[in-house]
Order: sequence, then structure tokens, then C-alpha cells
Amino acid sequence: MRDGSRMWKDGTGVLREERSSAPSPRVGRDSVPRPIAGISRWIALATLVILSVAYLYMPPGSDVMAAARKRELPVYNVARDDKVIAISFDAAWGNANTMALLDLLDKYDIKTTFFVVGIWVEKYPELIQEIAARGHEVESHSTTHPHMPQLSDDKMRQELKTVADQIEALTSKRPTLFRPPYGDYNDRTIVVARQEGYEVIQWNIDSLDWKNLGAQPMIAAAKKNLAPGNIVLFHNDSKYLMDALPTILDYYVSNGYKVIPVSQILLSGDTYIDHAGTQHPKAQTAPTPEV
Repeated sequence: MRDGSRMWKDGTGVLREERSSAPSPRVGRDSVPRPIAGISRWIALATLVILSVAYLYMPPGSDVMAAARKRELPVYNVARDDKVIAISFDAAWGNANTMALLDLLDKYDIKTTFFVVGIWVEKYPELIQEIAARGHEVESHSTTHPHMPQLSDDKMRQELKTVADQIEALTSKRPTLFRPPYGDYNDRTIVVARQEGYEVIQWNIDSLDWKNLGAQPMIAAAKKNLAPGNIVLFHNDSKYLMDALPTILDYYVSNGYKVIPVSQILLSGDTYIDHAGTQHPKAQTAPTPEV
């Protein structure tokens, strides 16, 4: 016998089925009890109202995501009006090109920044002294080239301190810039480094020299999107560096750019770093006119 029906015999004794007119209950979204569905709608409405009010009272220039959580970023490039760029060399492993590189930079009268690892400093102390003697910056790239986010805060501080001590002992100058190994960082990396007195530096132009693709791919990568305030990444021992760098430097100079060390391209005074890692000067509030 089906749900909602009953059996009966008519006057002739034949068994018949009478179906109920009531519909069978349905299972699905419409089966949610009305009180519960009503509560859900009120919760959604209340959430929308709360977010709207919060947005109205946020300070100018803010957005919802920034209010929820501010991500710590290093400097990738700098908002500059003058035609200056910085090129930088990471030194972590070999030294094959270093002396030839220094001679080439002398030829162009260019000063740059070398980010060095402590194990490289220990292995080539005479090169550290020569880099500094030629007028280039010697800055920190950690002591052992670890993935910094995988370390505790104390271990990160030790990575910064050890190489800084090494550099200072050889150059009489303590580093103030830090480039995380592998370009790998998180909020803690940035916070700890800044607490230790460093500005954290990445790059916005990668020469791709580390891929060993040849001189032409390096030249194309280093020339792409040339703009004031760029920071360009090279490595002192990359295979095709000395084949590509003269053409790259000629291109920069012929386009009216001056190459300067990283510390000199950074802005002084009050600054901020936007969501893309560009350093900007903080806007100055216009003075109130006297009445």
C-alpha cells in the first residue's frame, strides 16, 4: 500500500485504492523550517550592516583588507622622479667573475651594492676588502644562506649578527641593508630585520642570470620595463655575466640613467611601502593658512 492511500471494497466486492490528496513531503532546500531560514537571513543582513558601518568609519586611504591585516613588505623598488636605478650583486658561492666585474664597474665609473653571505666572506675576505676599497657597498645576505622563515626569531638575529660582525671587521662599516636568501621572507623576517636596524631589499628587475640561459636572455630581462627607481638583481659568479653586463650598462647609460648603490636610491625621511613593494615618501600635510 502506498503512503497516503487506503484500500476498500466497493459494493461488488472489488478491492480498490483511494489515494490521499495530501502531497508527499519533499526533501531539499525548501524543506528548511521557516523559522531557521528567517534567522539565517537576519544574520546575513546584520553582517552586511556591520561591514558597511566599519567601512564608513575607516580612515581615508584605507581598505578592508588593509584594515584586517597589514602585510610586512621589503623594498622592491623606489618611487623616484629622477632617472636613477640601482644594480646589485648577490655573492654566496663562487668568485670566478668578481675581479673582472670590479674592473668593468670601474670602467663605467659605477658604484653598486654587493649582498654577501657570511660563508662567502669567510672564504674570500680579500675580495670583501677589495669591493669596499673600490667604493661599493657591502651588505648582508645572511650568514649561511638559509630560508629565513623557517628559523626562529633568535636564529634570524644570529644570522644577521654573525655576517655583520664579519663585514665590519673587514671594512670598518656595519651593514644596514639585508636581502633574504632565495628572496624568501615572511612578516617575521621583515619585522626582525628592521628591529635589528636593517632595511630589507628585494628587486623588481631580475636579470635571470642564475638560470644560465645565455647573454641575450639576460640582456632582454635587464632592459625590460626600465624605469626610475628600479633595483636590478645579478649574481657575481653567474656564467654569462661578463658577456651581458657591458651591453646592459651601455643601454642604461644611453637612456640617460645613472646607476647608484641601493642605499642611495632609497628615500630618506618618512616613507611607506605600498602593496607592490614600492617605497614612497609620505605625503606632507599642507599648512593651514593663517587668518
